[in-house]
Amino acid sequence: MADEDGVFDVIVIGAGPVGETAAARAVRGGLTAAVVEERLAGGECAYYACVPSKALLRPVDLAAEVSRMPGVELRGPIDAAAVLARRDEMVSHFDDRGQVSWIESVPATFVRGRGRLAGPLLVEVATPDGGTLALRARHAVVVATGSDPATPDVPGLREARPWTNREATSARQVPKRLVVIGGGAVACEMSQALHALGAEETTVLVRGNRLLSRTEPFAGELLAKSFRESGIDVRFGRSPTRVERPVPGGPVTVHTDDGSLIEADEILVATGRRAAVGDIGLETAGLRTDGPIEVDASMRATGVPGGWLYAVGDVNGLNLLTHMGKYQARVCGDVISARAAGLPDDLPALRDTADDLGAPQVIFTDPEVCAVGRTESRARADGFAVRTVEYDMGAVPGARLQADGYTGRAKAVVDEDRRVLLGVTFAGPAVADLLHGATIAVTGEVPLDRLWHAVPAFPTVSEIWLHLLEEYGL
Repeated sequence: MADEDGVFDVIVIGAGPVGETAAARAVRGGLTAAVVEERLAGGECAYYACVPSKALLRPVDLAAEVSRMPGVELRGPIDAAAVLARRDEMVSHFDDRGQVSWIESVPATFVRGRGRLAGPLLVEVATPDGGTLALRARHAVVVATGSDPATPDVPGLREARPWTNREATSARQVPKRLVVIGGGAVACEMSQALHALGAEETTVLVRGNRLLSRTEPFAGELLAKSFRESGIDVRFGRSPTRVERPVPGGPVTVHTDDGSLIEADEILVATGRRAAVGDIGLETAGLRTDGPIEVDASMRATGVPGGWLYAVGDVNGLNLLTHMGKYQARVCGDVISARAAGLPDDLPALRDTADDLGAPQVIFTDPEVCAVGRTESRARADGFAVRTVEYDMGAVPGARLQADGYTGRAKAVVDEDRRVLLGVTFAGPAVADLLHGATIAVTGEVPLDRLWHAVPAFPTVSEIWLHLLEEYGL
């Protein structure tokens, strides 16, 4: 709660998981906090991204796993209605009362409305009843407004009212014919989920020459093979040139740059995101209003006199992953508390170092793809002395026991000068649980000679570590 009307130690604009975490850490450090949110408390992740997409993908993953195990029968197709109903439960039927209660239990004050910077340490809130509420912070304002889906400038595309991740993850029914524009994580996850749930004709248009272009090439190749085997039409080197939807809600026609026409019931655009900084008053802090907010390693916005403004999560452009935004928020809340109390603000825990090392990420497709740290191409571009090792995960005894025909691959990128891992990538069924071990090895810069003594249990897929190290020569 505030010490007096509208005055708090910290004001956070945005009540997604990142903003909530920043407020909670500030309160944990002895400060008072207010959290301002115009839409649903819990943010994009809870209602339109991480949570609902995984609720849709999990049954698909289980069905694929069952299909690879002799003696276990899948009785009929996936029940799409039941999956959508469970999705609704996972997102609390798009009701944020539970999330608001959690914020208030921190305890922090929840303020419903659109927050906007109004000068140093000042936030103006446009409330749902048409009023205006003035808030003032003693120490800091934290911007945690996230990002919005980006729509490419294709004639007719915006007028066709395409789906983004928000409509795809909250769909009430699955279209029979679907066109997906994009080849990144959202495009891949939602293509596979919706195809398995009833989008019989799914066409994916990828501008480049592979899926998941930010990962190691083999990951996208394995996923493309899986797509095609399931009946998804993947077209590389193709982009839409015009989109037509004469009747709102009716069929859509997509013209592509090779002269083809694709008829569909819906079109999903998954071509990236942009920082949600429109009309939040950045100009009052002397900042540009057309892009991410630049921050230092303590999440403090650079170039703001007095150093009172911070930005965490997607809005700072460092990393568009929820877990990394929450990590930044922990750093941010703790450093604000330390500075407010006059304590040292330069301890290792009060600086973001994980973003520089490379964030862990899981793409929850079949096969799963997970990676941490640098890819080989990124490591070479950064000037490291690189050596790589790869291994067929299907040759690992634990993998063969897990499923017939297990197909997967692992790759480690090594800094030869220091003999530590710069990056690790796994692609295969159920590999996500291998990722945190890789994250610890990469982030902790564990010497390979020491890592050799971390003995994996037999017979598990984690024996892949033993094989990678043996391939390296240990």
